[in-house]
Amino acid sequence: MKIPKPDYYLGVGSGSHGYQTGEGLKRIEKVLVREKPEIVLVYGDTNSTLAGALAAVKLHIKVGHIEAGLRSYDRNMPEEINRVVADHVSDLLFAPTEKSRENLIKEGIDANKIFITGNTVVDAVFQNLEIGKEKSRILDRLNLKSREFLLVTTHRQENVDDKKRLGQILKGLDLVHKEFGFVIIYPIHPRTEKKLEEFRLKIPEGVRLVKPAGYLDFLQLEANARLVLTDSGGLQEESCVLKVPCVTLRDNTERPETLEVGANILAGTNPEEVLECAKLMINNREKNWKNPFGDGEAGRRIIKILKERGRGKQ
Repeated sequence: MKIPKPDYYLGVGSGSHGYQTGEGLKRIEKVLVREKPEIVLVYGDTNSTLAGALAAVKLHIKVGHIEAGLRSYDRNMPEEINRVVADHVSDLLFAPTEKSRENLIKEGIDANKIFITGNTVVDAVFQNLEIGKEKSRILDRLNLKSREFLLVTTHRQENVDDKKRLGQILKGLDLVHKEFGFVIIYPIHPRTEKKLEEFRLKIPEGVRLVKPAGYLDFLQLEANARLVLTDSGGLQEESCVLKVPCVTLRDNTERPETLEVGANILAGTNPEEVLECAKLMINNREKNWKNPFGDGEAGRRIIKILKERGRGKQ
């Protein structure tokens, strides 16, 4: 991907939310004490995002939150808790869209701390799509033709840890395959694979499990899919940028912009609803909706703001 290796690898690994957050907080603090940065940038809504923000603010180091202001308004999602807390301890909030800025204002955050920058996911897609075209051979390895397969991912706790919901998703995929005949490529997340075995759920005919793909390979799968079905937040954005229609296997989303422009639709996990949403979206591949997440220059804008505010190293 033409980026340098990290200077530090925390090595927290898998575990409960409390374990990951606690271990991350402990290990990040050691790095911050050693390096003494002027500002810590945290991205998104993961447990490491929360750990990094807390470690910094407790050491009286400024915090900048990239992808600030996203809200699903569902506290059952651990990601929602992570992003809300990170936003409220941050000194600079880099909101991807006007809607995310409005969310922050409604929560009483000072407007002078908020900057609309676009989302760095667009920067990454634009940069790495071309690199992937040169380096990735994933379509050849899987014997796939562009726009003649569907792509599905599931990993969220509320879906894969619930036998009923996970079973419904599989039934929905079965209905979609029977309706359209396209093979469904399913890069299986380790968490999901474990739960499939635990729940003794059968993979439907037409659904092809493959090993998790690296970013460049996955970007090529995503760009060439006829339709994406996912419970991922990032994939809702990426598919929108790539002009690939998306069906979200959730009851809510913190990316409402994708719904508003017609790139995405919420299906939940009811099998018949998944099928109906797939029918609505599958032929939207050629629709030229407007990308609401920016022009691929978010990273440069963030650096410019840091320099202007005197927070970052020159």
